[in-house]
Formats: sequence, C-alpha cells, structure tokens
Amino acid sequence: MKQRKLGKLSVSAVGLGCMGFSTAYGEIPEEKESIRLMRLAHDMGCTLYDTAEQYAAMRNEELVGKATEPIRDEIVLVSKYAPVALPGQEIPQGKLSKEGLKYAIEGSLKRLRTDHLDLYLVHRLPKEIEVEELAEWFKDLIKEGKILGWGLSEVSSEIIRRAHKVLPLTAVESEYSIMARQWEDNSMKTCEELGIGFMAYSPMAGGLLSGKISSNTEFKGDDIRRTITRYSKENLTKNQPIVEVVKKYAEGKNVTPAQISLVWVMHKSFIFPIPGMRKDERIKENLGAADVVLTDEEYNVITETLNKMTVYGDRKDEDIAKLGPLVRNKLFGTSGVPINGLEK
Repeated sequence: MKQRKLGKLSVSAVGLGCMGFSTAYGEIPEEKESIRLMRLAHDMGCTLYDTAEQYAAMRNEELVGKATEPIRDEIVLVSKYAPVALPGQEIPQGKLSKEGLKYAIEGSLKRLRTDHLDLYLVHRLPKEIEVEELAEWFKDLIKEGKILGWGLSEVSSEIIRRAHKVLPLTAVESEYSIMARQWEDNSMKTCEELGIGFMAYSPMAGGLLSGKISSNTEFKGDDIRRTITRYSKENLTKNQPIVEVVKKYAEGKNVTPAQISLVWVMHKSFIFPIPGMRKDERIKENLGAADVVLTDEEYNVITETLNKMTVYGDRKDEDIAKLGPLVRNKLFGTSGVPINGLEK
C-alpha cells in the first residue's frame, strides 16, 4: 500500500471509515465478522482507521477498539469529539467545555483500548464557541500525550485559518466525491495551502458511484440514505449519467467504477479517502485503488466532463434528521441529530 503524509503521520493512501460496521448504511455484519474485516484491511495494507464517539452512540468505538487492539501500534487511529452529550455523558460543566472534552477523550481511549489517539477531531463546530478556545483545549490534550494531532470537520476556510493559527491542524474531515465537490473552492484549497490533510468521507457517494445502486434500490430502517435527497428514486435516475461517465473510464482502464471514483478523489496527495468496506471483495477493491494510475491528463478530462454535468440532490444533516427520533437515537444516541444548526 502506498503511503502518504498526514501531518507528521505516515498513513496508507486509502483509509477505512468504520461507521458502517455499526450503523447508518443498512444491515451490519456480525461483530465477529466486523472484527475480522477490520483486521483483514490491515493485513492488506490499510493503516488509517476512522471512527467517532457519536457513531451508534459509542458502540462503534467499542467495536473498533476490539478489532484494532492487536494491531494498535501499526495503525493511525482517528476518532471524533461530539460537542453535545451522548447518553451517560451529562456532567455539571456540560459536554461543550474543557472538562467535557477531557471527559470525552478519556471515554474514547477506554473504548478504543489505547492510551492515545493519533488524531482527534471536532465532529462539528458549535456556533456558541469560538474555534480559538477549542484549540486551546486541544493543546492540553496534546501536552498530556492523549492525542498526537487534532482536526475539524465540515468547516470553512476562515475557520480553518483561525484554528490553525492557534494550534496547527493535522486534518479536516468533510464529505468529498465526484458527486460532492462543495468544499473544493473553500476549505480544500486552504488545506492544500497550509499543508493540512483532507480526509474525504463518503468518497463514493454512499456507494452510488460503485454502479451497484439504481432507482430500484430500496433503503430501509436506519439506512441514512432513506432520507438523503441524493438517493431519491427521481434523483438516482437523474444522476445516472454521472455514474455512466465513471463506468466508461473504469472500463477503459480495466478497473472498477469504485476504483476510478477513489483514485479521482486521491489524485491530489493531501486528500485521503476513507470509504466504508464491509466485505472481503470491497476491501480488496477499495485498497487496490491505490495502485491505479490516473494521469494528470486523464484526471483533467474526467473533471472537465463532470464540470458540465449537474448533480441532483445532496447530503444534509437536516435530511438525516427526518429519519425520526427512534432511528436517530439508534444512529447517534440522542433525541435529535446533534449536528443540526452547527457551523458548516
């Protein structure tokens, strides 16, 4: 597996987004199978593992901790701090406080069976606090050896610059794919300029760019795609021409559409895709994208083609909230989606 620099960390070019092992994308594997798959990804060269306390109300961290304990010293482990209290996290000072952050990191470390995190991100930035104050809190965690680096998620260029000035950021994590390019002219340019890694979640648009989803696909239960507009039957039909472009270039290079989607995302060396992968063949396919060569000319041709096309629908926190309180409790452990109304 090709390696890239994420701040001072050396990581695999393709990482593993672990949320789907516990929630959000339909039927999940048995725990034993999830653990096997996470370890298989390591055996095939993956060293970047992403989770969050908010995923499945802390259950995903527990699962990732079990899976990565034997390989902990060989991977880069990333988790995220939720500024709102999850079940059992109610403390007098409130979750959004210096004490709340320390309470959160201690819980994550315990669940992840480690004494430090390589990278700790703010899951969403609350409007009621200045990012400079958060940066000062994270400074203490670094001084204490609890974390090696810090980052933000879904934030603007302005926020990145303000945070980076107080405490240099290692990474920013946001949605990015052929069908979600909203950060290109904003935070992504700033990350590239300042030498900050950009971790791209949902790099295959929730599986849409793999070519395995059609207007006949049904999303049930706690699958967040059930209420995200990009996956409505109407928009799945309208977005098919983009999928066909990806298929065309995949056939020309004798690779899969998923691999074209990933190699397009990682064409710039500061970008790190973290797709979910819950089957042996998906692990082999996604990690294998690191070996696919996309020349500058090929990248430019694909990009210019995409620039002329329209993407229908998107992914908004407000749409996920429409799943209803019972499903949201299962997904996030709160009565509401805590990322609503927070700084984008």
